[in-house]
Amino acid sequence: MESGGKQRSDVSYALYHFSTSGAAVAVATAVTHPLDVLKVRLQMQLAGQRGNLVGMGELSAQIIKSEGPRALYLGLGPALTRSVLYGGLRLGLYEPCKYICDYMFGSTNFLVKVASGAFSGAIATSLTNPTEVLKVRLQMNSNARRGPIREMHKIVSKEGIRALWKGVGPAMARAGCLTASQMATYDESKEALLKWTPLEEGFHLHLISSCIAGTVGSLVTAPMDMIKTRLMLQQESRSVRSYRNGFHCAYQVVFTEGFRALYKGGFATFARLGPQTTITFIVCEKLRELAGMKAI
Repeated sequence: MESGGKQRSDVSYALYHFSTSGAAVAVATAVTHPLDVLKVRLQMQLAGQRGNLVGMGELSAQIIKSEGPRALYLGLGPALTRSVLYGGLRLGLYEPCKYICDYMFGSTNFLVKVASGAFSGAIATSLTNPTEVLKVRLQMNSNARRGPIREMHKIVSKEGIRALWKGVGPAMARAGCLTASQMATYDESKEALLKWTPLEEGFHLHLISSCIAGTVGSLVTAPMDMIKTRLMLQQESRSVRSYRNGFHCAYQVVFTEGFRALYKGGFATFARLGPQTTITFIVCEKLRELAGMKAI
């Protein structure tokens, strides 16, 4: 009976562990989704050419005027679905990976945290890439009133099932770098603040640590996020500008649009990812507390 009780306890802990992570990311996604729509639109500006770019404020005004306020929530359904699955896996796998490394190598130093975050982020994205493809397709098409299921059917019927994994390479690289930078920075920031400041485990510690993690994550991942978006949005090759892979996409963007084009939508990325990271960690820590779990 004791063994059965322990097994149920382990299952319950795993369920709480992944569900709190997924729920926290979903809340953050719902709050920051309009900024994600703006980020994708900005990243697709003047694709394949140079020119003056529209700013985030002007673009948001244009979208609201021409497409209506609801356009800022295009793709919200797939985004929330992805958040629960991707967020649960991305954050949920980080701690087990870290503990395995601690067991095998007797250490949880900064490099171990980076490696754990990179692995969990890459695995999570490889499994949930179709929801990301669907999300960005809907975000770019205000006339897509068919809904996510019909949009997915259209993608598969016209471009094949492999189209749902377009951009998976850069997406995995981006998610790996994002999770590594976010989780490792958040982890290290908490340890440093607990050691060198009067702060204790609680809201203020979580707020400051998550702000630091959001800033680092935004700077590290902006170029890969832009490349991932371009790959996911290109139709199956009717254009001479089709990108063969992530490296080819980066080369073409720099060659035709300039190096700064890798940071198109960079401010929107920061404006979204900074608050999203902060909300994610604060909500996740609170949910863990309510579930009787220890802090991250």
